[in-house]
Amino acid sequence: MKEHYMQYLAPGYDRNQVLEELMITYGEDVWNFAYFLVRRSDAADDITQDVFLSVYDRLYTFRGECSLKSWILSIARNKSINYLKSSFIRKVTLADRLLHRTESAHSAEKVAFDRMATKEIWLKVMELPLKFREVIILAYHYQLTMEEIAASLQVSEGTVKSRLFRAKKKISAMLDSQREGE
Repeated sequence: MKEHYMQYLAPGYDRNQVLEELMITYGEDVWNFAYFLVRRSDAADDITQDVFLSVYDRLYTFRGECSLKSWILSIARNKSINYLKSSFIRKVTLADRLLHRTESAHSAEKVAFDRMATKEIWLKVMELPLKFREVIILAYHYQLTMEEIAASLQVSEGTVKSRLFRAKKKISAMLDSQREGE
């Protein structure tokens, strides 16, 4: 899909077709990002639907100042944060911490060890405060640039770099303390 055409999208263009293409291209990313932030699969389903409804409504407002992916992920972030701030979630929350990640490798032992290490790291990422968790996810899972992350989170690039550094430091400290306890 050619992302740049979005900024020239004129009224009268078939928004349904564009939305369908965006959902196919970014639907899984939006769901995963929402899940990483709210830690509930049912909430991630609802947030994903809300995100694409907002994208549909705001399709003509996309100015092309950032990538289409970062624009959609920033909407997902805002919807997720609103969800987390809702009074229901603050009072009643049951966080399920299942992470699914598939990788291919040459031996069963390597696959098992890689999965254990990856799961251990991602479980530590999930323990981080939201502001650190989201920069780690955007940088390493979605491979956005510092500029795109800053645009998505509406903070400066320096803030992104600082949060990323502090998040990695916290994960390292958590893993070190876990290994010392074993």
